[in-house]
Amino acid sequence: MATYYIGANDEHGQNPFTAGKRTPVMPYLNVPFYENQFNRPTKIKFLEACLRNNFAVYDVKPELTDTSVSTRVARINRQNLTLLVTFGYNAFGSGTTFNSAQGISTFYSQRNVRPQQSRALAEDVYEQLLQGTNQQGRGVSSLTDVGVLQSVNCVSALLEPGYMTNFNEAKLMLDPDFQTEVAEETCRGVCLYLGQSYVPRNNTGNYPTLRNGSNGNFVYLLQYMLTQNGYNIVVDGSFGPNTLNAVTAFQTANGLTADGIVGPRTWQTLLVLPPRPTVRQGDRGVYVRYLQQKLTSKLYPLGSIDSIFGNATRQAVVAFQQENNLAADGIVGPLTWDAVSTVGGGRTL
Repeated sequence: MATYYIGANDEHGQNPFTAGKRTPVMPYLNVPFYENQFNRPTKIKFLEACLRNNFAVYDVKPELTDTSVSTRVARINRQNLTLLVTFGYNAFGSGTTFNSAQGISTFYSQRNVRPQQSRALAEDVYEQLLQGTNQQGRGVSSLTDVGVLQSVNCVSALLEPGYMTNFNEAKLMLDPDFQTEVAEETCRGVCLYLGQSYVPRNNTGNYPTLRNGSNGNFVYLLQYMLTQNGYNIVVDGSFGPNTLNAVTAFQTANGLTADGIVGPRTWQTLLVLPPRPTVRQGDRGVYVRYLQQKLTSKLYPLGSIDSIFGNATRQAVVAFQQENNLAADGIVGPLTWDAVSTVGGGRTL
């Protein structure tokens, strides 16, 4: 495969949250969702998808702060990227109340150095998003005065797969499965644009077994995923002692055999794939965090998303079970997993 260098950019920030870039106050939780709470994790999932597809990647804005457009453009233009994808989320009206505006849009700039190629990328990403999500389409449009589209020296597209001011699409912003859908379909669009075959995410057979001494893009992917789980290691594509220690710690924390070898079970857990284990109060790990993310996106309050199944998480599970005709025992087994893992849904206005 030819070497392609893919950049990914997320709009706005979380530290602090960018003023105004948020939903109306979400009922039951009594807080808004902020745009970067969608943009950043979706960008990260997109970078992971690109790594799996053997692309080199560049994170334009690794920091949580709302970095200026001029700084990001300067970073991009130093990299000699093949293409750039920017993740955003749309809004309509005053932003203080919900309305009916909805759907996916992708954008390019006619002032980009390669306007036709940028339009083709935006069209390919749009096509894949329509096929791979349940969102309605609003079309592909050109924008002016958007620096990450028109002032960069590479092909560039921006996507907004929903509206913060639409109640149901606002809930999707924090749904990890919707974030994954958008990231993966965007990667499919990039593959389509580049004429490359797409490597699916959820088949662990697509991931090689890795161990101390391994090298290459999948080691880079492994290290990147470990850093997203809080392990402080250098992401350099080389499986050395520090990566081995992080893998062993991750395996221990998630009830896996702590042998330091990254095989199908460890990949499955890193990807939080089904079959998902039964979890209950007292449990910890990535599946508990995923459960907390799903419940929060469906507007069941549980405090912080901390990967710890405490009493507040149990109360949220019981409320979810009661409202979805499930045995309200606070234990998340197959039936509760089936119900909670749907994309979208949850409590209503």
